[in-house]
Amino acid sequence: MLQLDVLRHGQTTQGHTLRGYLDDALTAEGWQQMQETIAVYVQQHCMWDAIVTSPLQRCLSFAQDVQQQFDLPLVVMPEFKELNFGVWEGLTVQHIHETQPDLLGNFWQDPCQYAPPQGENLAEFQARLQQGFQELLTQAQQQQWQSILLVSHGGVIKWLKCMAHLQPITQLLSMSAELASIHSILLSRNQDLSLHIQEKTR
Repeated sequence: MLQLDVLRHGQTTQGHTLRGYLDDALTAEGWQQMQETIAVYVQQHCMWDAIVTSPLQRCLSFAQDVQQQFDLPLVVMPEFKELNFGVWEGLTVQHIHETQPDLLGNFWQDPCQYAPPQGENLAEFQARLQQGFQELLTQAQQQQWQSILLVSHGGVIKWLKCMAHLQPITQLLSMSAELASIHSILLSRNQDLSLHIQEKTR
């Protein structure tokens, strides 16, 4: 069983918009938010064996700083990027509602069937994450890692919470994942080699 402490990035320069694959940077406040979360967590818990991160700079830049601070292995995995919002990236939900209300309505009502234009639907997002976590479990077993810090995105955390609470992925958009929050997950494989995901209570 692998323990994942999943840290969402802090505030970014495009924080009022849908970001997805948009590679915006952390603000000074966003960086401070993440530093404060890590400082409190490290005081209360044991250290990790490795750090895994999304390649987007709002995650990667902070992960690199933590890696240097604690001298841990760092693995960059594109599977853990945010949901791809396609042509909606960089736009506010209000703007999309005003200009493409039907497309936005379809996405909110059935995000597994309807994707943002040129983006991902939730079924595609889930397949990408399942592949990524399977690969991460394999690598952790090979390296004998038992505890990992994963620096990633709100959508990834919300998906993990859906899986942990046995909720359909259509509920993902209603899950909470605050900026710079950290969430502890226990990850393993079932007998049929499918993923088994639990949320660890502190």
